Order: sequence, then structure tokens, then C-alpha cells
Amino acid sequence: MAPEPPVTPAQAADVVRDVLLEAQRRGFVGPGPVDAHVEHAWPLVAELPAVGAVVDLGSGGGVPALALAVALPGTAWVLVEAQQRRARWLGDAATMLGLESRVTVLEERAEVTGRGPWRGRAAAVVARGFGPPAVTAECAGPLLRMGGVCWVAEPPAPAPERWPPDRLAALGLAPSRRAPGWVGLEAVSECPERYPRRVGIPAKRPLF
Repeated sequence: MAPEPPVTPAQAADVVRDVLLEAQRRGFVGPGPVDAHVEHAWPLVAELPAVGAVVDLGSGGGVPALALAVALPGTAWVLVEAQQRRARWLGDAATMLGLESRVTVLEERAEVTGRGPWRGRAAAVVARGFGPPAVTAECAGPLLRMGGVCWVAEPPAPAPERWPPDRLAALGLAPSRRAPGWVGLEAVSECPERYPRRVGIPAKRPLF
């Protein structure tokens, strides 16, 4: 019988701690207790769909994707990571956690993912430390199906103009709701075909 999914951040941290510590040792996860990284991600357990595909942009060492995949056994995860060493590590980490059947690692830029087979298929997108707001929105919007939500980690005191509704509307997105440490951007209309732009252009010429 498969083990029950964790129901608290501490239980999830127990499952992924060794993997995240190794990722931290390799420089793929930031400093500080790895349990704190899991706790920061935990509000999304109540916000993400219980089933469906979730895309994690800039997965790095697997925070928060691996902990959330453990906590939500009905979900399938697509981890987008452009750096080869990190992408290979994510595949190994998924196998160590027994998640290889539910985790796909894409070694590519997010702009490429947004024009590939995953366009318009994600029930949710997660972005923690991926990039500035405009870059995150432009890369996430094309991936979401209608009604899907992109959850973006927020700084402690985000500026009110961080997510301008009129600029988000051009990508088919709208600010929807918040969770502790996170903001949700909902896909309310289809993202125009011209987005995302070519690799590197969202950062060089941000939409807002």
C-alpha cells in the first residue's frame, strides 16, 4: 500500500529533507534550513488542484516542486529548468523520491516550453524566484488552461503596482487571490499566440 501523503509541512520536510539537503550542497537550493523552504511552499497545498498538470518554472534544486508533488499525489509535474546540471539533478531527485512516474523534467528555457506541447495544458503554474513579474507572467500565461492559476512567490512587502491589471490582461491573466507568501494570477482569457516572445526577449524588453 502506498504511503499516505504528508499533511503538515514537517511531515513533508521529513520526506524530502535528504534530497533538498543534497541539492543545497550542490548549490541548487538557497541558504537556510530546508524545512523553511518546505514551510514557505505549504500554503499552495490548499490552493493547487488535487489532480492535473502543474508546471514549475525555473525548478532549480526542486523547491517547491518536489515537496508539493509529494503532498499532492494526484498531480503530475513538469519541471522547467534550463541549466543542464540542475535539470539532470531534478530527474535523479524525482527517482529518489519515487516520483518519476509523475514528474517530467524539461531541460529548456521557459519561452520554449510556452510554445511546445504544454501550451494551454497546465492546471496551474508555480514560480518561485523565477524572474521579475513581467517575465514570469509572459512565460506562465501561455501554459495555463482557462481558469488555471499561476502562483508566484512574493517578497515580504510587494509594491502595489507589481502586477498591473491592464498589462496582465494583455496576456490573458488577472490577479485573482493570495495565499501567505504567494499571489495567484488566473487565466481569464486565451493568451495571444505572439506570447511568449523569443528566448531572452521577455527579460530584455519586459511588458511592464
